[in-house]
Amino acid sequence: MSQSRGASVSHLVLPAGPADAEALAHVHVRAWRETYRGMLPDAYLARMSEADYARRFRRALTHPGPHEVTLAAVAREGLVGYAQGGPSRARIEGEAEIATLYLLPEVQGLGLGRRLLVGAARALAAQGARSLMISVLRDNLRARGFYEHLGGAAEPPRPERGPGGALLHEVAYRWPDISTVI
Repeated sequence: MSQSRGASVSHLVLPAGPADAEALAHVHVRAWRETYRGMLPDAYLARMSEADYARRFRRALTHPGPHEVTLAAVAREGLVGYAQGGPSRARIEGEAEIATLYLLPEVQGLGLGRRLLVGAARALAAQGARSLMISVLRDNLRARGFYEHLGGAAEPPRPERGPGGALLHEVAYRWPDISTVI
């Protein structure tokens, strides 16, 4: 059995709800601490609070904005990843944006990231989105490779102020036709 088949059998991708807030916060904080070590200030990563993020998730899932979607990847051991998306921050007509997509390290490489991205794209397309984008840190080479493998077209890096005021560079990946993702 291949790894991606194993992921299909042992992992589910489902809409997240307010009751998932604590588990989503755990995945978010752990993924940030492991993914962004060396890219973001250590002090910022150490200060991240699961309780604060749980409150944010609960609020967002209790009162979602128009056309927002949050999907959770769930295994026997619990929630192991998630994706959130909605209308693009640039407010481009018909463009959706994946705001976050994170997996715990132990389930990376099993096809769950692809399933979360495809599921979110499918839900956003059903709400009228015609194109899709996601931004990643320029130095997050693993994520960049993932989006390139899935056909995302990279734009030139752009400077952004990150946590703690650090100057970071983000790369936007775009799929002009969302149907190529789904």
